[in-house]
Amino acid sequence: MTRLPMPRSLGVQLLVMLLLALAVTQGLGYLLFADERSRAVRTALGLEAAGRAANVALLLDNAPEALHASILRSADSPLVSFSIAAAPEVLRDSADAGAFLARMQQILGAPEREFRADIHAFAGPQPLPRGMPGAMRPMHEVMMTERAEPVEMSLSIRLAQGDWLNVRTMFNRPELQMTSQAVLPLALMAVAVALVALVTARRVVGPMRALARGADRLGRGFDADPLPLTGPTEVRETTLAFNRMQERLTRFVSERTHLLAALSHDLRSPLTAMRLRLEMLDEGEDTDRLRALVDEMQEMVEATLAFARGVAQSEPAATVDLAAVLGDLAADAGQGKAQLAAAPPLRAAVRPVALNRALRNLIDNAVRYGGAAQVSLAAEPGFARITIADRGPGLPEDQLEAVFEPFVRFEASRSRETGGAGLGLAIARTIIQAHGGEVRLHNRDGGGLAAEVRLPLGAL
Repeated sequence: MTRLPMPRSLGVQLLVMLLLALAVTQGLGYLLFADERSRAVRTALGLEAAGRAANVALLLDNAPEALHASILRSADSPLVSFSIAAAPEVLRDSADAGAFLARMQQILGAPEREFRADIHAFAGPQPLPRGMPGAMRPMHEVMMTERAEPVEMSLSIRLAQGDWLNVRTMFNRPELQMTSQAVLPLALMAVAVALVALVTARRVVGPMRALARGADRLGRGFDADPLPLTGPTEVRETTLAFNRMQERLTRFVSERTHLLAALSHDLRSPLTAMRLRLEMLDEGEDTDRLRALVDEMQEMVEATLAFARGVAQSEPAATVDLAAVLGDLAADAGQGKAQLAAAPPLRAAVRPVALNRALRNLIDNAVRYGGAAQVSLAAEPGFARITIADRGPGLPEDQLEAVFEPFVRFEASRSRETGGAGLGLAIARTIIQAHGGEVRLHNRDGGGLAAEVRLPLGAL
């Protein structure tokens, strides 16, 4: 079986489930009530038919035999037939005929009078006894056929003359009646359930939406105050756990970032002392080699500090136009080195300086290895897609993810002029992920590399 589609909102799901439960319970209750009502009506009709048969039997006992045929014709109807025969049609009483036998006993009075009653499901229209007017027989068959779930009762009463009065009658299940008095309580209950579901959903969904927004802000690296503890106990406990997690993560990242920045900063002093001592030594091959190593270490320390600043989240967030940001970065790259395609204005909440550093690193890499960068901006549902492409040599497929690791470079040479320190992409990805986005590399058809950045849209 295919699953029925359900609305995604918790509030709407709660309302649908409550209304469905109300409809099922009320429907079952209505069916039980209708069945009980049907039984009561059938019993009343059966008692009336039994009383009518007993009275006809008394009338036949006291009337001359010449009037018996007229009495039977007068008592007959499309649903009840009377006949006199030498033998009874009912041979034994049915199990549920006690009330009807008691009714006939009450009217007939004589305890020695013999009578029987049988109740059974109607098996189809049967011809009425001879003597019934022919016009009445089709009417009887139509009424017996059109009724739903009819029940037939047969009675046999011994008359004073020794013959048997045989009676056949039918009564039916009353039709369901949907009146305004029956529908109004159901409508009032549905309105009450809807109001209860609405209030309950707001108490649950409101804090959960706040929790989702808080988690999104935390994932994008924005500073956020602890969420208020509202809603039911379970939601409060979840919110409290989130607040604790947010505090621990913020403290953990801050401590590691400060440690990295302090270590890189402290390395500047011994490097400066080493450079001063090198200046006091005689020039030679060893001196040049040591000076190159010190310069390399100095560049690595500066790059590490830049990486630590990229991880840090002290910069306040602001809403910017991504198209304008990319336009400024393309202009800063130099004439003809970066070209921005026509882009729609897309606004996003970011840390401007950090995002500029990340996008600039990607553009600089495209210019360095491909000679020029082609930049484009497009909108996706809830995201902006920034593509920075070049026509350089590209990368092996197994290196597309590895180059994002710190100190991993595009090319294998040791030249700092051509390869840098190997932290540009690591810084870019760290900053973009801190904004709740992602960056991926892929080789272009026809040669070259493309970096695709996805950033969440929306203002603060």
